[in-house]
Amino acid sequence: MVDVDTPPRYSRLPEPLVGALREIARTKRLLVALDFDGTLAPEVDEPEMARALPESRDAVLRLLAMPNTRVALVSGRALASLESVADLPDTVLLVGSHGIEIRLDSPVAQVSLDTAELKQVDLINTVLGQVADSVDDVWLEAKPAGFALHTRLATEANSRIAHLVARNEVKAEVNDVYIREGKNVLEFSVRSTTKGEAVEHLRQYTQADAVFYAGDDVTDEDAFAALSADDVGLKSGTGATLANFRVPGPTQVARALALLADFREGDVHEQ
Repeated sequence: MVDVDTPPRYSRLPEPLVGALREIARTKRLLVALDFDGTLAPEVDEPEMARALPESRDAVLRLLAMPNTRVALVSGRALASLESVADLPDTVLLVGSHGIEIRLDSPVAQVSLDTAELKQVDLINTVLGQVADSVDDVWLEAKPAGFALHTRLATEANSRIAHLVARNEVKAEVNDVYIREGKNVLEFSVRSTTKGEAVEHLRQYTQADAVFYAGDDVTDEDAFAALSADDVGLKSGTGATLANFRVPGPTQVARALALLADFREGDVHEQ
């Protein structure tokens, strides 16, 4: 049993964050919702090689084992990709494609597009495929309702060119397309949803009294905006944010999750 009144030496986290973690650990029904890339896992050049830091994974498994505690991954990745890289038990709730795909306690998760939407997706594929083929180190990732144009490996100049051309060409060819910009990625979808909507859905589904959310990307700001006064938002990395706390990166997110698990294991919350 840990002494929940004294933060572990290894935590090296800001005292206000430690206090917020101690407080939210006392919540009766807690939802821990987490982005994956840049939050649980360091960013890598090959997305399918991404893996959560061992300390983060261990903390997630500890939280999963606790009563009245649910853990969810909320990612821009397609659900199949998220399942593969996360490698976590089925008790983890999964949200892929910014909320378009959701796997709750049923193993079945589907996205049904109508005929018109499928035609739009094919058209987006054609347009973006031409962009990716014409600019060095730019590649396309298929999503259930669209595609993501990745420019992480491209030069800054080529990235700007790819984003500009992709926006203009897709808007000229495709009606009712939704465009979302993230870090080194531009996503095009025939369906619109946000991580904020996903968090609200998860909150209601789990009947959580409070939510801990951690994320690093521009798209995670929608989730931070959906948090209430009793929730805790943790930004991983740099950039403007609505989160009430910030840490440098996944290593510190792992420490925060481990500390949250320590506090919650200390029997300070109602079970």
